[in-house]
Amino acid sequence: MGVMVLFSLGLGILFLPHRAVAYQSGVVVTVTYSDPINVRAGPSTVNYPVIGQLPSGAVVPALGVSIAREWVQIEFTGSSTGTGWVYSSFVSVSGGELPVVEAPPTAVPAATNTIDPTLAAAFNVQPTQTRLPTFTAPPPLEVPKFEEEGSLASSGVLGILIIGLAVIGCVGLITSFVLRK
Repeated sequence: MGVMVLFSLGLGILFLPHRAVAYQSGVVVTVTYSDPINVRAGPSTVNYPVIGQLPSGAVVPALGVSIAREWVQIEFTGSSTGTGWVYSSFVSVSGGELPVVEAPPTAVPAATNTIDPTLAAAFNVQPTQTRLPTFTAPPPLEVPKFEEEGSLASSGVLGILIIGLAVIGCVGLITSFVLRK
């Protein structure tokens, strides 16, 4: 019976989350944030991907801190290197001082500014290969010449025609007023 109890306790401790395991030697990190926190491949939320999570209250061995002491390097079995990084505001460090550890090379290249090719093409102005325009002189200007031979204006017939039409118009106007009454 005693063996069964010890075996059961051993299995229980084995399958409990990380928070139940207490490390006897070295510096440890305890997750103090109320929600699970992300474990990253390096000390940055921009340049390194998430490789796992730690639940609230989890206790894991600490290996070092970043230069600015914003990130803590931990032992993490979910990583190919066996290490991970957690943000220091979400954990508490106990058991001693941590050495400064250099960050690993970035797994994700930093974002670079790119130029939209369509926009760049709008400013790429190159002259077309055409011949230069040439000057062609206009044809000579011909000024028409008028002669007054036998025109109506010189004989006075045009003036008589205009006066005759004016008299007919006046007679028609007077007649329309008289017949209207």
